[in-house]
Amino acid sequence: MAKGKKGGKRITRKQLQEMLATLFQQNPNDTFTFKYIFKQLHLDTHPMKMLAIDIMEEMAWDDFLSKVSQSAYRLNTKGQVQEGVFRRKANGKNSFIPDDGGKPIFVSERNSLFALDGDRVRISMMARRQNHIKEAMVTDILSHASDTFVGKLKVEQDYAYLETESKFFVQNIFIPKKKLKGGKTDDKVVVKITQWPSKDNKNIIGEVIDVLGKTGENNVEMHAILAQYGLPYKYPRQVEEAANRINAEITEQDIREREDFREVTTFTIDPKDAKDYDDALSIRRAEGNLWEVGVHIADVSHYVKEGSIIDKEAQKRATSVYLVDRTIPMLPERLCNFICSLRPDEDKLCYSVIFLMDEDAHIKNWHLAHTIIRSNRRFAYEEAQAILEQNGVVDGSGEPAPPATKKHPYQGEFAEELIMLDRLAKRLRAERFNNGAVKFDSEELHFDVDEKGKPVRCYFKRSKDANKLIEEFMLLANRTVAESVGKVKKGTKAKTLPYRIHDQPDPTKLENLREFIVKFGYRLKTAGTKGAISRSLNALMEECEGTNEQKLIQTVALRAMMKAKYSVHNIGHYGLAFDYYTHFTSPIRRYPDTMVHRLLTRYQQGGRSASKEHYEELCEHSSDMEQLAQNAERDSIKYKMVEFMGDKIGEEFDAHISGIQSYGIYCEIDENHCEGMVPMRDLDDDYYEFDEKNYCLVGRRRHHKYQLGDAIRIKVARANVEKRQLDFTLAD
Repeated sequence: MAKGKKGGKRITRKQLQEMLATLFQQNPNDTFTFKYIFKQLHLDTHPMKMLAIDIMEEMAWDDFLSKVSQSAYRLNTKGQVQEGVFRRKANGKNSFIPDDGGKPIFVSERNSLFALDGDRVRISMMARRQNHIKEAMVTDILSHASDTFVGKLKVEQDYAYLETESKFFVQNIFIPKKKLKGGKTDDKVVVKITQWPSKDNKNIIGEVIDVLGKTGENNVEMHAILAQYGLPYKYPRQVEEAANRINAEITEQDIREREDFREVTTFTIDPKDAKDYDDALSIRRAEGNLWEVGVHIADVSHYVKEGSIIDKEAQKRATSVYLVDRTIPMLPERLCNFICSLRPDEDKLCYSVIFLMDEDAHIKNWHLAHTIIRSNRRFAYEEAQAILEQNGVVDGSGEPAPPATKKHPYQGEFAEELIMLDRLAKRLRAERFNNGAVKFDSEELHFDVDEKGKPVRCYFKRSKDANKLIEEFMLLANRTVAESVGKVKKGTKAKTLPYRIHDQPDPTKLENLREFIVKFGYRLKTAGTKGAISRSLNALMEECEGTNEQKLIQTVALRAMMKAKYSVHNIGHYGLAFDYYTHFTSPIRRYPDTMVHRLLTRYQQGGRSASKEHYEELCEHSSDMEQLAQNAERDSIKYKMVEFMGDKIGEEFDAHISGIQSYGIYCEIDENHCEGMVPMRDLDDDYYEFDEKNYCLVGRRRHHKYQLGDAIRIKVARANVEKRQLDFTLAD
């Protein structure tokens, strides 16, 4: 008997179980905290409270309740049959991710029905075994994530098969010899599945649809990375032909219909190897000690008409893809590198945001206009940066260069204009951070490659003043046009527009970050307004700058951040601290920008709001393609990294721990920033346990700790370019 009373009698365990069941069943949509439950059921003694907690644990184990947090439960309303996505893991710990965003459920290999990573499946919950985790069984594969795969061909006397590079693939794909399309052993090929596994036949059968070439050749490997993600590696001939038929002539009528900026000082600033210049800045003095700054964007939608063959291909691609040694453009080369590219000394059609601002970058007026421009100069970032620095601009400071005099004139072409734009950009940047923008100064890994694509140098590039100058005016233009559509009077419905949205950080991960940094003596606000939290994050970044733990804290903080995406449903952009934000400034390389251009033109001409449903579909597709492009870019970096380290086997380097997983530790070499892994099997001095919350491995016997950010000495053990895998061992 439990201590406690019900109508003058002691409450038994069974009675309390019934009381709890009734409470939850009568409120199927509510989550209850322990405090609320104790109050509702009049449980006022410690033993009764502990008994109730014990019963609820059992109810959660039996799937009657769902555990929402350490001290809250709700009724489990999910059925035994659910639909969602199958995730295959290399270590055999496959999982099912429910559509409602619930926690992953384990699926053993024998119960996977040969589902592949990313497949949509239907599962049935299995009976819970004592002291075992929840398990599910795949009963149906609703749709396959992909039906084409990339790998290395093996041709034997009687049969052929594809060895896939994906560690998440359960078996090889068999190919009938008459379906090889001329492919030979060790060729990289693209294979389409013609027969999936069944209960009667467990084999996967396919046919070769493209032979990429010999494994190990640079072009072949880059094309294989693209094909692996379903990204195009060549342009359809009919689309190229359609681009070649476009009339690039600018007519007198085009000029009459546009604002003419050809006499205004205008230039582009881009990476030194860029060919698609899609934005330019103009600047001139205006009356009343003001400056007129024009942000001019290539008018892609003038040439690419909605629904045309070029538009359909651009929509499908949604983005340009940037691999280490090449760009796979969204638009045909004639458009992106010639007709639309804002090349110097050529008349170009643009869609422009024209700002009138004072010397403190306060916007006095602005307007949107279709324009014609003529760029005076094409700057590489390095050239613009050199002019700023030789005129006394200190990188990263808010201080402008000293004013020019007869004795000390500005040095460099368009130096005065560059310096003024830099001053305005710094004012805009300071205001943005003051309003709560999150400050992560990112570094990008770059490679110098020779004519055969082989990497000869590996280094990090930091964003300098010239980069930030361009970034700030692009942000201003994107925010301004988003506000012009989205910011409407109360009671008025805003017209449809694709926004670039960024949600607030994951509260649980933010709390983990707060707990984690305490041990280094730092503090972080995790409650309060969005601005208060972001300012606290910025203060943390500044405080840890230059310390041993800087990279570690930045890594953990970045993991708390959500991914930005496209949507017509605006929630603002947390990272930038903008209530309205869109992408307007890169229509040559991003399809959402082209969508925005078309809608802005339509609304300027008095057109009605576009279909939200249609544009939300396009937004979702663009977000998905952006993620695939980023994955492909990462894989190309991994490939070049392994290739670069291939002739350094046995060499030792100073490094730091850049990642911790249950299967090993990732280390980044300090000298060249190449990252590899020390597998768990090589940490043989102890049995190590993975502390996921504190990002470390801890030895069970000797208590030696490997923690994110620790300095470490490594030796290069293996460099497998096919698997894009770099293995290290600990140096003696």
